[in-house]
Amino acid sequence: MSAPDARGPIAGGTPGVDRPVRVLLADDQHLVRTGFRVILEVEDDIEVVGEAADGERAVGMTRALRPDVVLMDVEMPGMDGLEATRRITAPDSADGTAVLILTTFDRDDYLFAALRAGASGFLLKNGTPEALVEAIRVVARGDGLLAPELTRRVIATFARPGGETGPGLSVGEAALAELTPREREVLVLLARGASNAEIADELHLGEATVKTHVSRVLAKLDLRDRVQAVVFAYEHGVVRPGG
Repeated sequence: MSAPDARGPIAGGTPGVDRPVRVLLADDQHLVRTGFRVILEVEDDIEVVGEAADGERAVGMTRALRPDVVLMDVEMPGMDGLEATRRITAPDSADGTAVLILTTFDRDDYLFAALRAGASGFLLKNGTPEALVEAIRVVARGDGLLAPELTRRVIATFARPGGETGPGLSVGEAALAELTPREREVLVLLARGASNAEIADELHLGEATVKTHVSRVLAKLDLRDRVQAVVFAYEHGVVRPGG
């Protein structure tokens, strides 16, 4: 299938609620893109709006089509997926698009570079179609996501002295002091991987209230999403591995 005309209208509303989640596929292998399209187009709440075979094309199509999520490969000819992610998620970008990295290569340098570049999620291509579909829904909602097998590695690396430092993760104790006691409780539960529903149940709050608290925590700590919140919490000792 060919990509839709980039001059088409931009859909409004909440992705996955008022309208389908709009996804751009960026991978240099045509068969891989076709496979992803087949998996995604059977979902009523997901729409594939275009395909790009390299990073430069992915950046251009993101600006033209403004998808909710770019499903991004890392190794592509010309501009790779990491540089494309940096440009798509740059602070001066008005696209509001989330990038979900999907790669064959289980490498720490790719993982941490993707987090630095602003990716909202990182998955390996050996996962299931169901995991891919759910990951797209998660990042489209504005949440961050890591493959379960990668989470422990990220925590271990960022939590140890002298570990990696990602974008927006250099905020110190002064920023933590700005959190209210309730917001700190929310941060602890975020770091433990709790969903909004689970946080609401734990703290006896409504989910709408929890969503507000999560937004305030991210804003006060200058973090992009839940992935960065988890790393921040471990890096600054709010929670500790095994604690």
